[in-house]
Amino acid sequence: MDALVTAARNGDKEAFVQLIRMNKQSLYKAAWVYLRNEQDIADALQNTILSCYENIQGLREVKYFKTWLMRILINECKDILRQKNHDTELDNFAEGVHCEELDLCEWKQLLLCLDEESRKIVELYYFDEFSVKEISALLEMNSNTVSTKLSRARAKLKEVIRR
Repeated sequence: MDALVTAARNGDKEAFVQLIRMNKQSLYKAAWVYLRNEQDIADALQNTILSCYENIQGLREVKYFKTWLMRILINECKDILRQKNHDTELDNFAEGVHCEELDLCEWKQLLLCLDEESRKIVELYYFDEFSVKEISALLEMNSNTVSTKLSRARAKLKEVIRR
């Protein structure tokens, strides 16, 4: 992927298109976590891709392309939420939520016991498979804070399940 990023930085449009294609599912899932509305997601993705294309020369480290791209997306999502003053309660989950003991509706209700920030961390970690370090960069938090919030969220979820 580093070679594609370098080529895109040097003006290779096809390399840029390939980078976006490689990251489209992650972009969509992250936008869904924030927006929960197809039209808003489409707007956020379009704005993100445009901003990325226009500013890719400003990317300092090629290896952080995905984190940089996701940060742009999250900022776009936050802008849309500010403009529309949306409530970011969880209505649905991204694809791929599986548990032998809980169905989707039960997962939805279970995660509602967490505060918004913890829900986002849990979704990014378990459903979108981001590492603590990546979540830390995306949410602009210290890695230790993300780890602590993830640990506390797990404990709270276990407590709720046992009831």
